[in-house]
Amino acid sequence: MGQIICFPRIRAATRRGLALPALLAALGLFAPAGALIVPMTGWVPVNGDANFWTDASGACLMREERHGQAFPLFGTPDEARAFALKLQTTLDKRMTAVVTQPVDRAGAWGVLAAYDYTQGGATYRVSQLYLSDSGILRTITGSSALSESGECVNSMRDFIRYLAN
Repeated sequence: MGQIICFPRIRAATRRGLALPALLAALGLFAPAGALIVPMTGWVPVNGDANFWTDASGACLMREERHGQAFPLFGTPDEARAFALKLQTTLDKRMTAVVTQPVDRAGAWGVLAAYDYTQGGATYRVSQLYLSDSGILRTITGSSALSESGECVNSMRDFIRYLAN
């Protein structure tokens, strides 16, 4: 159904694999992105990529992508909710613990999805925000191991849920 994008996880001087699923292929979406945001203080770009960030511990990852696909600007919560329900149905086929909801962004509406994804025996919690950026899909995705409870986890999820725009 969907393409999986694997991102490196950095902890101290070691690298370990952390899978971050991309529903984008299932929706027919994938394109390289330009740098649009810098996340929270103390986060650093991974390998100099201004679209891919990790916290100092390497426990949390965040990626911002701008896709070449048209994506509507939702003007009402009902419009965003209708998309959220379709997205949830799609995600439910491949992920577990899926929750989607509309989120307000200064009078425009986006959709927030959260789900668990398992790969290679490890389970990750993913938060993914879908926004319209001048009619083009932009996603902000955060991931951490499901068992991770470091400082970065809540701040990353709060950033994606409330502040990213």
